[in-house]
Amino acid sequence: QVQLVESGGGLVQPGGSLRLSCAASGTIFRINTMGWYRQAPGKERELVATITSGGLTNYADSVKGRFAISRDNGKKTVDLQMNNLKSTDTGLYYCNADVQISERVYSYNNWGQGTQVTVSS
Repeated sequence: QVQLVESGGGLVQPGGSLRLSCAASGTIFRINTMGWYRQAPGKERELVATITSGGLTNYADSVKGRFAISRDNGKKTVDLQMNNLKSTDTGLYYCNADVQISERVYSYNNWGQGTQVTVSS
């Protein structure tokens, strides 16, 4: 089993910053792509950013230039630095990971429980 636990959410004013962290644990041989997704009230879950095990990143257009995703393969963590936050960034942020449990067994699309980010004055 793979567990993902997010932390770092909270209430911040527009223009402020937050840093989210996600730690993976459980039976893990290797973690492939990790990412952050978010879901605003009444909307579908959307991609925020992803990062491969080699460090290649991908961002939603709405966060490019403001957010930065990073990971520590040794610690099995992925972080999301969010700067210049806007009210439209408000939502429940979820960590996601594709995990290799053993040489031949994979566990795709693992999700954390989410951490709330609220951007409001």
